[in-house]
Amino acid sequence: MHHREPHGNIAPHIPADAYNRAQATGQPVVIVVNDTRPAHTEWRRLLMPFAIAGATVAGGWGLVAAICYLLDAAAHTFTVIAGAAGPIGVGGLTLKLAHSKK
Repeated sequence: MHHREPHGNIAPHIPADAYNRAQATGQPVVIVVNDTRPAHTEWRRLLMPFAIAGATVAGGWGLVAAICYLLDAAAHTFTVIAGAAGPIGVGGLTLKLAHSKK
């Protein structure tokens, strides 16, 4: 009798001699696999796409708020510089950038 190993993936708790004995006698080998998946919906599987979408939306609104803040700061800076500089003239053309409050 020559000794051979079982084919395919077999559970590690089945001894090779029991498999070989079943092969020699023609008995079927029954492998019981416990399925541990829950019967209900997994909330983690559903929650992850919504969490990613929520983080993307929050990041987008944060980016819009930062751009608005920077544009507001740039506009205030421009008005302060224009008010301090007074009228600007180039080649006989004078442009007053800000109205003085007199």
